[in-house]
Amino acid sequence: MQAIANKSRHWRKYGPLHLMLLPGVVMLVLFHYIPMAGIVIAFQNFIPAKGFFSSKWVGWENFEFMLGIPGIGQILWNTIYIALLKMIFGQIAPIITALLLNEVRRSSIKRSVQTLIYLPHFLSWVILGGILIDILSPSHGMVNEVLSWFGMKPVFFLGNETAFPYVLVATDVWKEFGFGTIVYLAALTSINPTLYEAAIMDGAGRWKQTFHVTLPGMLPIIVLLATLGLGGVLNAGFDQVFNLYNPLVFRTGDILDTFVYRLGLVDAQYAVATAVGLFKSVVSLLFVSVSYWLAYRLAGYRIF
Repeated sequence: MQAIANKSRHWRKYGPLHLMLLPGVVMLVLFHYIPMAGIVIAFQNFIPAKGFFSSKWVGWENFEFMLGIPGIGQILWNTIYIALLKMIFGQIAPIITALLLNEVRRSSIKRSVQTLIYLPHFLSWVILGGILIDILSPSHGMVNEVLSWFGMKPVFFLGNETAFPYVLVATDVWKEFGFGTIVYLAALTSINPTLYEAAIMDGAGRWKQTFHVTLPGMLPIIVLLATLGLGGVLNAGFDQVFNLYNPLVFRTGDILDTFVYRLGLVDAQYAVATAVGLFKSVVSLLFVSVSYWLAYRLAGYRIF
């Protein structure tokens, strides 16, 4: 009877919270777990008119075909290279910004700057893509106008295959570093103020306080975010690349996600596109597993 009473109290207390989770769980099942049945397409000569059950089973042929696609190695390299650069500079920019904002004493200025740098995070790449296309235009773009003041020739940033990956990295960092700054500013509040007082007593200036107190205090969250970021090493940003790239920069700007889009939805090679997507998912799963293991070993982070 006591056990039943305890369960009753438990459900009265936590039942509403479980009900609040229910819509999210239903959405997760409908749009993430049920569609996983489509993985079978990667092992078939899939014909939409025949469906899953009547299409011919071909085993690993789609994966063999995938590995033989010209340029697949370059696409994989583009994905990893762009994603790694985004991870590295996406860490450095918010750390530096958080350190600088931490030195600002007027709260009104600090709040205003935080709002301004955080604003792009809420804009979609559809909107930002149009803005950046205008800003980086070689004929009337603001950036090339500034370059012309110094006698430099216009640069077609979105049509230059050498510059395009770095444009992706720079614009992604600009969009997201405000969010990361808030995370690091929160980490700064957890540093014991007595450590700064002790450093001042020892004669440490602001630079030495930063290197010997502030950065070591931020190190656990830096390590945590860096290791968790490994899980997204094959996610170079479909929304961003799709809205900014063009055939002129396919060699250095095409990534796995955009390649799957063209292969599956444009060229209607559904089976091969599914095989590429499944390959990416398996590799991403390995990276996610490694990242959580590193986060546990280096930062004591656990998901349960």
